[in-house]
Amino acid sequence: MDDALTGRPVGEATLPEPVPDDEVPESIPAESRAIETNGVPLHVVEAGPEDGKLLILLHGFPEFWYGWHEAIAPLANAGYRVVVPDQRGYNCSAKPPAVDDYRIDELARDIVGLIDAYDRETAAVAGHDWGAAVAWWLALHHEDRLSELVAVNVPHPSVFERALRTSWDQRLKSWYMLAFQLPKLPEAVASAGNWRLATNALRDTSAPGSFTDEDLRRYRRAWNRDGAFEAMVNWYRAIVRDRPEPDKTEVSVPTLVIWGAQDQFLARRLAHESVDRCADGRLLAIEEASHWVVHEHPHRVAEAIADHADPLPPGARE
Repeated sequence: MDDALTGRPVGEATLPEPVPDDEVPESIPAESRAIETNGVPLHVVEAGPEDGKLLILLHGFPEFWYGWHEAIAPLANAGYRVVVPDQRGYNCSAKPPAVDDYRIDELARDIVGLIDAYDRETAAVAGHDWGAAVAWWLALHHEDRLSELVAVNVPHPSVFERALRTSWDQRLKSWYMLAFQLPKLPEAVASAGNWRLATNALRDTSAPGSFTDEDLRRYRRAWNRDGAFEAMVNWYRAIVRDRPEPDKTEVSVPTLVIWGAQDQFLARRLAHESVDRCADGRLLAIEEASHWVVHEHPHRVAEAIADHADPLPPGARE
């Protein structure tokens, strides 16, 4: 069905700039698409059978859809319709100018709109880092649209808020959130020397070899897009200014928390406390992994997601 005003299929959109021909590596059986959701055009990468169970993978900071690139093929092969957006402000997606445009309610509504665009009632949603924050918010405010939740290395919002309020250890781990409140300076510092600080931060806080030279080339290209890094930092500015509180604390959606136990940014106890806020929750701790567990153990993470929200009957995947 076409939109009467644009002539485009419903949900289709025009992105602010062209998507590079090599955006999706040849090794990934996926395609790029632009989708209008919640008033903004998002770039998404999609793979797997069109009639498969919808699984949306949400990246964090300072990544983009590519953060999940090694998990896409195994999840598509497991029978999912895998959709991986550049969330608003990132890479090829729209970059609204105001800090208020990045409030958590808006970010969550973007994903509800994606579910609508694929003409589904519900989707399984897995998020890492900021993507997990959006996924938790979805589960707390749009629970009827989620079949399952997977949160990777970011805690339940109430657990995180309490930790920031009561724990000096967690405040020190999260110092950068306050630094990001400064205007212009974070963008200038991060981009200096061809993004030296940003790329070093990824490598210094992950297992050796987790981020290849090709990975970092792609990240630099995404960060260099007009207005991108400012928009990415605006996520942090919005959460501090808005200080949102969820409408409730217990998550009713079946939840899997995956946690790289060597995370330098978040205390491990937050993972256990998050599971305690779930009516049906469990924890998978990967002892040797860091915050960047999706890069370090992508197939293990993909297998855990596939098992948690299995679209196939037992034994059918084999």
